[in-house]
Amino acid sequence: MAGGAVLTVATSAGPAVERTVTGYLDHLTVERGLAPNTIASYRRDLRRYAEFLAAGGVRGLGEVGESDVTAFLVALRTGDDDHPPLSATSAARAVVAVRGLHRFALLDGLVSDDVAAEVRPPAPARRLPKAIPVQDVEALLSAAASVEGPRGLRDRALLELLYGTGARISEAVGLAVDDLDLSSAAVRLAGKGGKERVVPVGSYAVTAVQDYLVRARPALAEKGRSGVRGGALFLNARGGPLSRQSAWSILRDAAERAGISAELSPHTLRHSFATHLLDGGADVRVVQELLGHASVTTTQVYTLVTVERLREVYATSHPRALR
Repeated sequence: MAGGAVLTVATSAGPAVERTVTGYLDHLTVERGLAPNTIASYRRDLRRYAEFLAAGGVRGLGEVGESDVTAFLVALRTGDDDHPPLSATSAARAVVAVRGLHRFALLDGLVSDDVAAEVRPPAPARRLPKAIPVQDVEALLSAAASVEGPRGLRDRALLELLYGTGARISEAVGLAVDDLDLSSAAVRLAGKGGKERVVPVGSYAVTAVQDYLVRARPALAEKGRSGVRGGALFLNARGGPLSRQSAWSILRDAAERAGISAELSPHTLRHSFATHLLDGGADVRVVQELLGHASVTTTQVYTLVTVERLREVYATSHPRALR
């Protein structure tokens, strides 16, 4: 295959791999109109595939079997003297290119079977939600309250509500005063797709929000048109509704004052809410309802976090855990 020469193969071997790769790339460029960078990636991945097949003595595409495609995936993940191991994401991209090649050959009548159809790309490593320890949450909330005046009361109420309900930041800044029922310690949240849910509010959050409503929000409302009754729950210094960007700044400033070095976002408190509930023994379906997830499979990613935590505790606590 050196120098890009086209292989000459017997009819029984099917079309030469390199010739089919060229036809497939032309198809992607002309008929599919894929971007040049995408074509370049496909060309690189398929060139490596052709080299892999040639090294195994495969003369034409008709000789390729499912085991060859699977072996190529293994080679991508393990690497060799000339290629470092690929990540799951990069290997998946290469497998997608190979599957496309074989599908193209089948539809074009070049081969009789699509041997790559059942070879699945590797799933990328699941990115676990980031949560912070309870003590860091407490330090964060205390730091928010350390700011004097209405701003400190507002910041504490916002962060307490985020952590106490697991609300998304968009749900929290979108709250109206009337969405709160502090007498029954509940809040009505409008989730994705306009789906509403009622979530209980913990006593710490209830106290913080009450303090804000009585001692801070009236002063902020006087500077705008919201008025003390009705309107947005959380207001900015000009009396208008608090934005997501401002909520981010509130969290960042509180984290800096608390000396928390971990990278935080408003979603961190939502992750921490779910993780700490599961650590405390809450059922995953209850957490699903509280978070407003349409499917429990979305919530189950948090159980992976708690399992990792269990492993850490076991490894450091059990006398026979470590050699």
